[in-house]
Amino acid sequence: MPIEILIVETRGSAPREAGTRMWVSAGEVRGTIGGGNLEYTALKIAREMLLSPETQRQRRFALGDSLGQCCGGSVTLLFTRKSEMERESEPNFHVVLFGAGHVGKEVARILERMPCELTWVDQRPDVFPVSVGESVKVVIEEEPVWMVQEAPPGAYYLVMTHSHALDLEIIERVLKRNDAAFVGLIGSGTKAAKFRARLRAKGLDDSPLVCPVGLFKAGKHPAEVAVSAVAQLLVWRAQMPVGGALESVARE
Repeated sequence: MPIEILIVETRGSAPREAGTRMWVSAGEVRGTIGGGNLEYTALKIAREMLLSPETQRQRRFALGDSLGQCCGGSVTLLFTRKSEMERESEPNFHVVLFGAGHVGKEVARILERMPCELTWVDQRPDVFPVSVGESVKVVIEEEPVWMVQEAPPGAYYLVMTHSHALDLEIIERVLKRNDAAFVGLIGSGTKAAKFRARLRAKGLDDSPLVCPVGLFKAGKHPAEVAVSAVAQLLVWRAQMPVGGALESVARE
C-alpha cells in the first residue's frame, strides 16, 4: 500500500502550497512536494513507513539551514498509508482539450506533466503523437461535440480545433451545460466578437467564454501560445473557490 505525503500547512515561504500531494510506493514515486532536501527527507520517512506497519505520521519541517533550504518558512507534512483504490479516487484537475493541431500538441505536452487528468479530443487519428502520458486519455471522435457530455462537472475546457464551425458548436454545448470551471477558446478578437454575437443570438450567456485565451499576449509560435493558455487556466483555477461556481470568479 503506497504512502501519501500531503502538505497540510505552510507558513512563510515554501516550495509548494498546502494541499499538494505525492505518492511513494516500493517501486514508484508520483508527484512532488517541491524537491530539494525537504522532499528527500520526506521520501526517507515514506520508505521507512513502507517497511513497517505504521499507518500515519505527521511532521513539521523548518525550511532553514538544517535542511539546506533557504525558503525561510515551514511545512507540515502528513504521511498516510492508503490503498491503490484511495489513490485513484483522489480529486483531480480535469481538462478537456479539443484539437490536436500545433498548439493543441504543445498544450498537451505541458499538461501531461502536471497533476491533471487530460481528455484530448480530435477527429483525425493521424494528428496525435505516437505516445502520451499516463494521465492523458486520447479520444478520436468523428463528432467531437459529443465529448462535452462525457466531461465531469467542473471541468476546464480548452477549444482549439481546426474548424471555426466546430469550435462554435463545442462552445455552445459547454455553455448549455452551465457547469464548467473554465471555457477557453483560441482565436483573435474578431473571432471572439463574432462568436459572442452568435451565442447571444441563440439566447446563451457568453460571459463565461474566455477568448482570446491566454494570460499574456503571446507570439505566433505554438509553444508560446500554449504556455500563455495554460498559464491563464492555472491562474483561473487558483482563484476558483473550492466547490464554488464559475460566476464567483472575477473576470476581466
